[in-house]
Amino acid sequence: MSLNRKTTKIIFVVVMMLAMVFPTSVFAASGDVTSIEFDTNESKIYLTVNETSEQLRVLANLEGSTTKKDVTNESTWTSSNTRIAKVDGGLIIPQEKGTARITAKYKGAIKTIDVEVQFAIDEFKLDQPDKVEHTLGTEGLTVKALADGTNDVTTEAKWTSSDNDVVKVSKGELTLVGVGSATVTAEYKGLKASYTVKVVAPYQKLAIIPDDQGLLFGDDMELLVGDVVGLSVVAKQSDVDAGVDVTDKVELKSSNTSVATIEDGKLKPVALGKTTISVRYLGSSAKMDVYVRNPYEALILDQTEFVKNPVLFMNDSITVKAKVRNSVSQSIDVTGEWTSSNPLAVSVNDGVITARSTGTSTIKVSYLGISKDFTVKVYPTVIRFDAADTEIEVLKGDSQSFPKITGTLLDEEKEDFSKSVTWTSNDEKVVTTEDGKIKAIDAGTTTITGKIGSREVATLPVTVNQKVLVLLSDTEEYQLVMGRSIPLPKVNAVYEDGEESDVTSSVEWSLTGSTAAVIKDDTLKGLTKGSTTLKGTYLNKEIKIPVSVEQEVVKMVVEPQNIELNIKKSKAIKVTGYYSNGSTVSLSSKMNWSSSDSSIVTVSRTSVKAVAEGSATITGSYQGTEVKVNVNVVPKLKKLTASEKKLNLKPGDVKTVAVTAEFDTGAKANVADVAVWTTSNSSVAKVTNGRIEAVAKGTARIKAQYNSKTVTISVSVK
Repeated sequence: MSLNRKTTKIIFVVVMMLAMVFPTSVFAASGDVTSIEFDTNESKIYLTVNETSEQLRVLANLEGSTTKKDVTNESTWTSSNTRIAKVDGGLIIPQEKGTARITAKYKGAIKTIDVEVQFAIDEFKLDQPDKVEHTLGTEGLTVKALADGTNDVTTEAKWTSSDNDVVKVSKGELTLVGVGSATVTAEYKGLKASYTVKVVAPYQKLAIIPDDQGLLFGDDMELLVGDVVGLSVVAKQSDVDAGVDVTDKVELKSSNTSVATIEDGKLKPVALGKTTISVRYLGSSAKMDVYVRNPYEALILDQTEFVKNPVLFMNDSITVKAKVRNSVSQSIDVTGEWTSSNPLAVSVNDGVITARSTGTSTIKVSYLGISKDFTVKVYPTVIRFDAADTEIEVLKGDSQSFPKITGTLLDEEKEDFSKSVTWTSNDEKVVTTEDGKIKAIDAGTTTITGKIGSREVATLPVTVNQKVLVLLSDTEEYQLVMGRSIPLPKVNAVYEDGEESDVTSSVEWSLTGSTAAVIKDDTLKGLTKGSTTLKGTYLNKEIKIPVSVEQEVVKMVVEPQNIELNIKKSKAIKVTGYYSNGSTVSLSSKMNWSSSDSSIVTVSRTSVKAVAEGSATITGSYQGTEVKVNVNVVPKLKKLTASEKKLNLKPGDVKTVAVTAEFDTGAKANVADVAVWTTSNSSVAKVTNGRIEAVAKGTARIKAQYNSKTVTISVSVK
């Protein structure tokens, strides 16, 4: 025992000494990998972005072999900085200037090499400042792309515009499309350069000018039926600019030709009412409201909008002039007598109305027995107005309060001006603004404008939607397989007016309950086994669809596959599903069974019921796989009778017996030809399909069997 222990210790020491002297590879088995190396002698790789790449191969040194094995595709490749260089299967692709270390691993062996990445060029720029401004209509604009200072690469560079509705660019050539700002970018050999282009209208405003400017009151014009006024259009850079006559380049339009028409540049009032004259030119537009009145004696005030809603803010001043009209084509300027009921709040001097302090005052102008008056309200100075909402959505027939309007005063204090705002609708067929509410009249879009006096404080878009009665989905429930995706359901909305439309793209989907599924890119994907609820919301309605997620069923077994039933009888169908791991699940109640002919066979959950004589096929599906069960419905046999119960025969005699089957439907049939016939003693009597033949003396019992019934005939041969 001691000798064996001593010998073991000596062997152990020798092994340890050999391990210290010789490398591990000395003991490696033949064919094992001892090291790996790259197929390059370079200690560092130099690459250029968009210019060069490098394919490295990994060679493995094997124990006992001088041949190197190419293990490039079996190796694991990584880059220390994928922003600088990426590697895939040994292919090194430069991305950006810098250095990165490429590592290959194969069966525990590791090899690395450094990569230095440079751009093909050192500098890339455009021959434009960071920001430029151009006037809409300007042509022949270009920009150059320069590489390394002077190398013109305009045509080789890739050009893009951030907004093609403002500026389009192709090979350095600019096309101005509309007013706004866009960023023009060029890309060349991995470097980018850009600058901002601002496109402005050549004119700040357009002005519609009547040839008789005495008819122009502020931004509006009042005419009498029978007047004829020539109109010209002037494009201006500012209010004090004389402008450029562009009449022959534009088209004037009347919003209501039943009130006034425009022919050959002449405005012709034709009936009492209001119309709006509008014009557009090179990004600028102008409008003028025209009020047409009957040719009666009248006192007319300019600043029509102010007179209709006379509101001023502290220190505001406005001049209102009076005219009297006593004929179709003649007007007389009058000074009139102006008075203020509260000069502390509002003063007036020859039509110049000035706000002095917060409060109200009634301003009255009189001339030769004709007078007009209006009450002016003065508010404190407001720096800006803010609306609580930026857009409004409302359902047809519903009403909604106007948004809160807050004003910021000079001292930065906030004040609620909501009750002082007068709202108007741009289209009263869509919404009206009455009784302090936005009332939705019909489906559509429009805008509402809020004003305090002549000062516009907010303009908001309004959308009116039809109310939805019900949402209809093409799917009642989902049975998902883990890891698979299916499209979200199609949904139709039925509105109150009876119209129906596909609103699939507008439905907002969410999942409630467990995290068994997820919504991604208009699909529903099963994640884990479980159940959840898919909820879709559109306008005032929502729809809920149950979702169950299970493993994939790889095989389904149906029992029985063929069924024969009597009328009014039922039988259950059993379906067993097999998962890939061998476990089973009962699917009988999940198959969504249907009958090919419900007048013969009906199916409910797992039960098949016979209705009438005939054949039908029951079809069920689960996870997209169909199974079928054939069902044959036959009447129930109640009674079987023979035409003879007892026969006395002589040898050689032949007697044919009829067998009648009586069914629960009341039907009767001779089944002698299909019954199963037997004899107890064939040496006495034989039988074939009801034909009994006496053979020799003796007795025998003849039996006929059909389905579950049997009838017996006694035969005596003498």
